[in-house]
Amino acid sequence: MDSIATTANKSELRQLIRQRKRQHTPQQLHELSEQLTQQLLNHPRMAEAHTVMLYYALPDEVDTRQLINTLVRQGKTILLPAVVSDTEMVLRHYQSAVDLREGAYHIMEPCGELYTAYEDIPLAIIPGMAFTRQGHRLGRGKGYYDRLLPKLKSAYTIGLCFPFQLLDHIPIGPYDQPVGEVIAGQSQIFGIMHG
Repeated sequence: MDSIATTANKSELRQLIRQRKRQHTPQQLHELSEQLTQQLLNHPRMAEAHTVMLYYALPDEVDTRQLINTLVRQGKTILLPAVVSDTEMVLRHYQSAVDLREGAYHIMEPCGELYTAYEDIPLAIIPGMAFTRQGHRLGRGKGYYDRLLPKLKSAYTIGLCFPFQLLDHIPIGPYDQPVGEVIAGQSQIFGIMHG
């Protein structure tokens, strides 16, 4: 792994990941996204889950849009986060593209019914700028997911990222929340939290 990835601070790591993303064409990222979301679709936790928290991908994230619509067709309850303040996200139901509007940071967000039974969510798929094999996560720096994840008391959490977003080391602070597993390529990588 790159020496910068073991000694860099969070800001430097985010810059490293942005550089790596720019080295891939949109077509390459699309093909990687299809492989990763198919792996997620075949995951035993996905088969068992009646309700799934996902994210509606930004252009530089693993594209989840097709996966979301596939899961809706399977009859699963899909929840997407919506930013409501500088510090907080809420979860809303998603049933189709008409449930989306452009929200904070130009992210397409759900405007469906508010969901509040966080403790009933069995599976949550989490984006990140980078992950480690141990489940540590590097976000975009706003802390939204670090505040949301402790509320998902029953959820098995899976980080989803491109292979080049997997790092050997990420600096961890007291409020950083790990995920239980990371899907970043051909194999699942189990982290430090198993539920």
